[in-house]
Amino acid sequence: MRDLATEFEAERGRLLLAAHRMLGSRSDAEDAVQETWLRYASALADPAARAEIRDLRGWLTTTCARICLDVLRSARVRREAYVGQWLPEPIVAPLDSGGGSDGFAPDPAERAVRTDQVGTALLVVLDRLSPEQRVAFVLHDVFALPFARVADVLGTTEAAARQLASRARRAVSAPEAPRHTADPAEHRRVVAAFVAAAESGELERLVALLAPDVVFVGDSNGHFPTARRPVVGAVAVGRFTLGILDRAGRHGYRVLARPVLVDGALGLRVDARDTDGRPMRMVTAFAVHDGRITGIFNQANPEKLADLPPLDPTDAWPPRL
Repeated sequence: MRDLATEFEAERGRLLLAAHRMLGSRSDAEDAVQETWLRYASALADPAARAEIRDLRGWLTTTCARICLDVLRSARVRREAYVGQWLPEPIVAPLDSGGGSDGFAPDPAERAVRTDQVGTALLVVLDRLSPEQRVAFVLHDVFALPFARVADVLGTTEAAARQLASRARRAVSAPEAPRHTADPAEHRRVVAAFVAAAESGELERLVALLAPDVVFVGDSNGHFPTARRPVVGAVAVGRFTLGILDRAGRHGYRVLARPVLVDGALGLRVDARDTDGRPMRMVTAFAVHDGRITGIFNQANPEKLADLPPLDPTDAWPPRL
């Protein structure tokens, strides 16, 4: 068992990244990886059975993918009762926790996502796919599993698996999908300019930083007021953003904010209060392309942010970027 555990731990970060891409939820991804471990320990505890596995990485990835596919199929049914828009559960990491050798937290899920720069924008697009399309795309296009193995996971033919991945690929690269191509330096510059423009209250200044087809998506599952549908267009998103800040100012509630990594890219952690005085926690991610913001993704569902600690009173708005 010790040898099995050592082998599995060497693959845990990769499995977490694969599961997170397929499921869009850190907690669900961790559950899927844990279930993968249980099946691995049970099926391969016999040394003879372990010796028959020539490609352990492929065996683990396939097993994890089958678990994720089952979760995705059942999630489609549960999602029908969701209130408003849905965003993936973000992986939030400190900009500098002093943890790893590169200055980032040593948590496997956080490090895996940061290294891959998966980004919230891609997770949002992946969520529009069918469970089968999503699994096919992640396994083949991201993790380079051959289509024969993908077909085995999906219980279909190799030709059908190719078609599922092709359809997913077209959706991911569609013109209406939020584009995120900025390197970390450009991303930080644009987000900092966005915060400064929002703080100034000048609509024209804010609109200049937004792509013409920018989209704002807010997820609260009915816990807090937010747009039931995506807000689209630079002027509409600019006005919506300024309206949020104006409401906070009119009610005199103090807003706290801190820059963090959200799914591998610079974003914001915000603590505020709703208009009725209830504490409100938010995580905001940005997609940036050609020097402009193409997507703003605001997660305010407390069920998806329950593990985040409160911000420090010194984290005053506007955040220091």
